[in-house]
Amino acid sequence: MSKQTDELFKNVISHAKEYGFVFPSSEIYDGLSAVYDYGQNGAELKNNIKTYWWKAMVQLNENIVGIDSAIFMHPKIWKASGHVDGFSDPMIDNKDSNKRYRADQLLEDKISSLMKDGSQEAKDFVMKAAQAIDDSVKLLMSKAVRDAEDKNLIEEHNNGFHKAIDLLSKEIALQNFLLEDKEYVEGYILLKKFEEALKNDDLKALRDLIIEYKIADPISGTRNWTDVRQFNLMFSTQMGAVADDADLVYLRPETAQGIFVNYLNVQKSGRMKIPFGIAQIGKAFRNEVIARQFIIRMREFEQMEMQFFVRPGTQKEWFEHWKTMRLKWHLALGTGPEKYRYHEHTKLAHYADAAFDIEYEFPFGFKEVEGIHSRTDFDLSQHQKFSGKKLQYFDPEINQNYVPYVIETSIGLDRMFLLTLINAYEEEDLSTEERADSRVVLRLHPCLAPVKAAIFPLTKKDGLPEKAREIMDKLKVDFNLQYEEKDAIGKRYRRQDAIGTPFCITVDHQTLEDDTVTIRYRDTMQQERVKATELEKIIGDLVSWKNVLSL
Repeated sequence: MSKQTDELFKNVISHAKEYGFVFPSSEIYDGLSAVYDYGQNGAELKNNIKTYWWKAMVQLNENIVGIDSAIFMHPKIWKASGHVDGFSDPMIDNKDSNKRYRADQLLEDKISSLMKDGSQEAKDFVMKAAQAIDDSVKLLMSKAVRDAEDKNLIEEHNNGFHKAIDLLSKEIALQNFLLEDKEYVEGYILLKKFEEALKNDDLKALRDLIIEYKIADPISGTRNWTDVRQFNLMFSTQMGAVADDADLVYLRPETAQGIFVNYLNVQKSGRMKIPFGIAQIGKAFRNEVIARQFIIRMREFEQMEMQFFVRPGTQKEWFEHWKTMRLKWHLALGTGPEKYRYHEHTKLAHYADAAFDIEYEFPFGFKEVEGIHSRTDFDLSQHQKFSGKKLQYFDPEINQNYVPYVIETSIGLDRMFLLTLINAYEEEDLSTEERADSRVVLRLHPCLAPVKAAIFPLTKKDGLPEKAREIMDKLKVDFNLQYEEKDAIGKRYRRQDAIGTPFCITVDHQTLEDDTVTIRYRDTMQQERVKATELEKIIGDLVSWKNVLSL
């Protein structure tokens, strides 16, 4: 992270606390690691993001319905889903600092630092190298298919991969690269080795890469590492009146399973026909050992998920549909398309046949915000097997019973919240030749703004507060408003700019004469005189969900 982007991120975190968006949880008790509370403005912004998602998913799609499942569920559900046996992260400890880290994140950070710069020449070289590696591996794999038994395929693949990497390393040595280009290409080699290790679940290879690339503990500065081990992320507790007889239950690590186990209930009670979706917004809990980057990675977080049930054989078509639709949802808020990218999973879960992430460029690099996954029939089949209940669908169009395939869209609400804050935050220089001036403004989309308008009486006397209250009372049923009469009007403007309020309405002595007010626009700071009776339409038109929801 550059000094400039690091400063931006720190300023956003400070701003979030100062203006009531996000507070460290239990702060008067010195806080609780990786747990945060949303303040008065944060709660409003968060609810507006939820509303935007719910309207786009449920309200605008006749074949998608919403549910709200319980946090506690039967423990056998997590056995069926694979979470009990396989929901873990690769962890590594530094023996000198006694601190624990995620091995994959240490390597991802190293890759980001190596590949942060690079000329077009280096990028072209990498593109050619990527094709060469793929061709080399495919050649050896095809030979293995002809000449070897299936058990040798993995070994042949690994041999082909390592030979290709060795050839690439030798070719780099012959190139007359500048230092930053050399680092860029080295970062690419590390990336390919890292992806290969993940694909093979090779924990030893992850540690070897940490040693090979001289990754040091940021606290002790040493490279005295333990072996890499898997660490289960689920929180467990006991349910029952007596501890000895209590059942072991888990706080759900994801909301998706609550949808899958209610699939049949929703399908029958709603008379749903394939294809159809079930949406849910809810809390999930993960015992993150390494929690960092503010609200990016927390132990208690919120997800917005939709599971879309389709006929087997149509999943690729629906996968592409939702992949496109979900990026459109993000871009409709006005974020520049260059800030987003797709990232294809190199290592697919054993049950998946496609997986992409939508990533956003945070100050600390591109990070996943939303995942789109083609999960095949794994989830429903597993729950059918473990519960003993049939979860099939009879399709009258083809006169056939089958277990539906699933396309999942899953977005982290807290990450979307942070993305929205960072994208809106601006330190604007308003200096003129006569005087220095500046402001901090949140250029939130009006639909998402916590406060839609602020109403100011110019002074605290002459009947202006009463008139301002009269106007506010007429508008507050439809819009979240703030009333302020303290300080000079300029200071009041600045406070509202800082929380992203799109409009400020000033009631002055002329208002008492002709019922007009001054409306000031946040982004341009332009002001105009309008009739008080026109405010409902002016505000309503600009904060309407129609501006972001395309029918």
